[in-house]
Amino acid sequence: MKTSQKPLWLVPEPLSTQRLTMADGTVIILRRHGNPLGPRLILSHGNSLCIDLYFPFWSLLMEDYDLIVYDLRNHGWNPSSSLENHNVPSLIDDHDRIMEGIDERYGSKPKIGAFHSLSALSTLLSPTLGSAFAARVLFDPPFWSPGRSDAFYEGQAARLATMARRRTVRFKRRKDYAELLGLIPTLRSVQPGVFDLFSRTTLRECPDGQGYELRCPREYEAQMIQYARSFAVLVDFEETECPTKVIGADPTLPYSYLPTLAPGHMLTVDYDFLPGASHFLQLEQPKQCATLLHEFVQGLDLG
Repeated sequence: MKTSQKPLWLVPEPLSTQRLTMADGTVIILRRHGNPLGPRLILSHGNSLCIDLYFPFWSLLMEDYDLIVYDLRNHGWNPSSSLENHNVPSLIDDHDRIMEGIDERYGSKPKIGAFHSLSALSTLLSPTLGSAFAARVLFDPPFWSPGRSDAFYEGQAARLATMARRRTVRFKRRKDYAELLGLIPTLRSVQPGVFDLFSRTTLRECPDGQGYELRCPREYEAQMIQYARSFAVLVDFEETECPTKVIGADPTLPYSYLPTLAPGHMLTVDYDFLPGASHFLQLEQPKQCATLLHEFVQGLDLG
């Protein structure tokens, strides 16, 4: 008789959860993990993913940090809301309301942001300019990079959006999705067990009970891909009002999402990249990502 193998990555139950309501009624669910007495670290994720998927990374921070994690609207734990409002301006507004909500629900203390990709873009475009944070660590955020034409980037975004709209949306078993992920070239370097974690955190049971579906529907993912690039050109590191560290993918590798840090940005931020890492660096090199974040935080005066 065969016995099922225990998953390699099991996200623990949060210490607490809080429901926040955004301006249009969308609900965002906060979760607290880790050490409530440690420095407060706020974490979120990239397009079509969820923060529980990053557990191989943030599990390494639980002993030392008060972790508040949340999913972007229409991702992860959050209930679905309208496609019309699934856009970068909504994410920016959500971001500021979430930071206020964290202080209201968990008490005010210095916050360190740790954001990947799309969530990094939303914090960079916040009108607060980072003043809500003592510091931020941004993992491979999307930027406009000079040297290519607008037509090139628009073409890249359109191509990726088209691919997203063709995704399989329903699976009979979670295992089927995990096996499909193993065929995707851009995920070839993730840690063992991540495909299983991917299937458990980014799929939910279908309403009719017949299989599983994507928590972030493909139309939502595609819409964000197609238009996020238009907002990436607005990022200006010289305006940031808190210490900021960028940890990027290997610049010699082909882009797996959108173009990232331009050379000129390296003069205005604390910048590192991980050799051999793709856009999914926290799933590929979680220990290195956690170490760089911790070293950066250790150098801060949090008061």
